[in-house]
Amino acid sequence: MRFSTATALALAGALSIAQLQAQQAAPAAAPKQAPMNMQDTSRKVPGGGIKAAGWQGKVDAGEAAKGGKIEDSKLVLEGGELQLNNGPAAVYWNPANKVTGDFTVSATFTEPKYMSSNDHPHPYGLFIGGNKLDTDQATLIYCTPYGSGTFILRGFGPAPFRLDGGGRGTPSDAVHKAEPGGSVTQDVEMSVKGDKVECKINGTTVASHSKSEVVGAGKLESTDGLVGIRAAHNVDVNIKNFKVTK
Repeated sequence: MRFSTATALALAGALSIAQLQAQQAAPAAAPKQAPMNMQDTSRKVPGGGIKAAGWQGKVDAGEAAKGGKIEDSKLVLEGGELQLNNGPAAVYWNPANKVTGDFTVSATFTEPKYMSSNDHPHPYGLFIGGNKLDTDQATLIYCTPYGSGTFILRGFGPAPFRLDGGGRGTPSDAVHKAEPGGSVTQDVEMSVKGDKVECKINGTTVASHSKSEVVGAGKLESTDGLVGIRAAHNVDVNIKNFKVTK
């Protein structure tokens, strides 16, 4: 009995030593790396800057906090068409386009090559109610479609706020869809008529709100103000037929 017990203890000790040696010999497992997403960082477009006469721009506060500048994007005017290669998310406007009361602003947006500078859809469109845009208290509301068939209606008051579209936006049959690498065109229109603030995409009203829903603390200062272009980061889009009507 003593012999059996001693033998068992010897075997157990041998096994423990063997296991320890195996663990020491085995190479350490490489740490798992998160998948890369080229959209985590806004790009810097070569030859950037605003080169369309009369136009100005400002990057989002969040982009500015990370060092983003409007010079990291490129906006040019060629043959009556604005061509935007956007780096940081930003808004663009011409001081001449300041409106009050009832009005409509509209433009046609074409993404020549869908998702040419990103690996998932990014939106672009129009904004209205722009006030104090050159300060950290800027307020505005924008309506922007995605080439995936969704849209968002959001703003800055000056902190970001949402009216329509969570995550990647609200699906709508009105919004044109594109295949990766293909071209997609969206007609966008924003209007203020009486008490209504509306957004149309490709001729269909996709969002309609009363002024009380968009103006107030944490939202717009007023629906009166500058109108212009809104673009998310890392997107290439051409804009034509930009106009304001009363």
